[in-house]
Amino acid sequence: MTIFNIYMVSFVKSVAHFGHCANVSQTYGGTNWGNLGQPGGPTSYDYGAAIKEDRTVWREKYSEAKLEAQFFAVSPAYLTANAANSTEPGIVSSTEVVATPIYGNKTNFYVVRQADFRSLAATTYKLMADTSIGPVSIPRMGGSLTLNGRDSKIHVTDYDVGGINLIYSSAEVFTWQKSGSKSVLVLYGGAGETHEFAISSVLGGVTSVEGTGVKHEERNGTTTVNFTVGPARRVVHFGQKLDVYLLWRNDAYNYWVPYTGSATATSNTVGYTKSSLIVAGGYLLRGASVTSSCISLYGDINATTTFEIIAGQPEGKPEILFNDKAVQNVNLPDFAKLEWHYLDSLPEIKPTYDDAKWTLADLPKTYNTAIGSTTPTSLFSSDYGYEAGALLYRGHFTANGAESTFNVTTQGGGGFANPIWLTSPQGGFGSRFLGAYVGSSNPGDNATVTLPALKKGKRYTLTIVIDHMGTEANWTPGLDLLKTPRGILNYTLSGHPASDVFWKITGNLGGEQYRDQARGPLNEGGLYAERQGYHQPHPPTSDHGWKVASPLTGISAAGIAFYTTRFNLNVSHGYDVPMSFVFNQTASSDSIPNSPDYRCQLYVNGYQFGIYINNLGPQTAFPIPQGILNYQGENTVALTLWALEAKGAHVGSFALQANDVVQSIGYFDSNSAIYPAQPVWQKRQDAY
Repeated sequence: MTIFNIYMVSFVKSVAHFGHCANVSQTYGGTNWGNLGQPGGPTSYDYGAAIKEDRTVWREKYSEAKLEAQFFAVSPAYLTANAANSTEPGIVSSTEVVATPIYGNKTNFYVVRQADFRSLAATTYKLMADTSIGPVSIPRMGGSLTLNGRDSKIHVTDYDVGGINLIYSSAEVFTWQKSGSKSVLVLYGGAGETHEFAISSVLGGVTSVEGTGVKHEERNGTTTVNFTVGPARRVVHFGQKLDVYLLWRNDAYNYWVPYTGSATATSNTVGYTKSSLIVAGGYLLRGASVTSSCISLYGDINATTTFEIIAGQPEGKPEILFNDKAVQNVNLPDFAKLEWHYLDSLPEIKPTYDDAKWTLADLPKTYNTAIGSTTPTSLFSSDYGYEAGALLYRGHFTANGAESTFNVTTQGGGGFANPIWLTSPQGGFGSRFLGAYVGSSNPGDNATVTLPALKKGKRYTLTIVIDHMGTEANWTPGLDLLKTPRGILNYTLSGHPASDVFWKITGNLGGEQYRDQARGPLNEGGLYAERQGYHQPHPPTSDHGWKVASPLTGISAAGIAFYTTRFNLNVSHGYDVPMSFVFNQTASSDSIPNSPDYRCQLYVNGYQFGIYINNLGPQTAFPIPQGILNYQGENTVALTLWALEAKGAHVGSFALQANDVVQSIGYFDSNSAIYPAQPVWQKRQDAY
């Protein structure tokens, strides 16, 4: 079921059960920033939300919700009606259609949907409805009504339109509004559908029709209008008393009902007793104010727009105003031309690295009450206070000459990765990349790597990095999936008992006593650059160890690189410009030319706002809200590049793109906005 079909079918079905309140998941798409997410899920938590994660409102689901909301806003008769049996016979002519009548004191609502909600068929039917003129088979002027696939409809009878009785309508009501002494009614239907409505002839009948393809007849004091829905709008005029607009559903999406008297969305509570306009055009209308000489529209536009006010305007020719600004161009940085600074974020694989300040993994058993440990000492990260972000393990042993393989079982959650290195402080070959698990939907991995010849009596160190993808969700009561451990579950070093290897572990600096109180406990992991706080604004790039290098060039061997750069934005006040950082998939090695194995963490002004996994996807664009991204001023962006192949990796392309440029009265003024704290880098005295 497509995202807008959920509203068209599921929500309308709840109307048939006489629902008065809807719990919507999701209205607004979210972001799993930092290490907030769960395994198997991308950074984006936008599951077809009506309002996109980046705040844009172009999805059809949003428009469908608007159609339904506006209908109920002007249909108070629904509140005093009562639903009948959903399978009441004789309402529709087809057994493939189910109709539930909702009977009111005068107005009746007929909720019609496919008997099998999975049906994709174009099902035709006639509606047998009770009306003030007696039972009526609709349509009366020929043809049939149609449900096209996963669709539902609400037909009405004896429906009040500002004091005018709409005897029946098979086309759905979007809204109506009094405009002086005239009522304006907006009806809509799906493309190619036949629809019909009837009005008492006391109005004087149809006086004119704008557009073609509309039939009408007078019969027994009733004016009946029949039409086939098409892209072109039709308007039926009943003298100076009633105008009926006949729209294609997709055209109705572009109509708005801003309530007058306020420019803010929060004060525009919905109600049919409030004065409002009906306006065609615009990306998003939030409100309006009306005087005898002026109509001011407040909202958002993202392109050159024509507005047509079809109801609610004062007499004469009032001036029309809209926000009084022109759309601006937004200048965005070119990251290929900026100066980036690079730092090796995996010094732990160097023979000279000292892990004296790391946590000794010496607990004889785990605190986990759901799953026990099978290693001589627990290697579950949570036992040592490391609950999120990258985990690093260093296993020390002395060679006896019998080593040939190392087998390890790791678990980081769906999509995780773990590269492995062997370091020889005394053994002569420095550091050697043994291989990497590059990720899949599996939450864990068991791997055996081949070891080079080791010198008896010499000390060696295994370094394992595990990308912690978040804790499991407790989907099933009683299974305690939340306690699924992260880290090393088991290991075997050939020629040795497991106890010959003693382990140290680190994660984010301080573990549960995390250092960045502003950005919170889930923002950082255990990578060297993170422990130092270099992902924050203004890291010490002039210090020893930093180089000028770009992630677009990358590194030529397996490892983890850290890159940072700065840029300025200058978005004019009064504009909402949703922006996303975008990665492109491009080849970076010869071994897997179409899907090289690398991943990146994205930091914006110190906040982690994305994990891009090149070989798995699916997410390539990462929306960043204003407030994290400074729209007027300096920004710092940082990337970690995990090269999981021996030949290294580089980022194919990296860009900041404007998803839209919206002139907005409703978006907050950056001058008065309260942004999240963005503390800059300060040396962490206890960092290692």
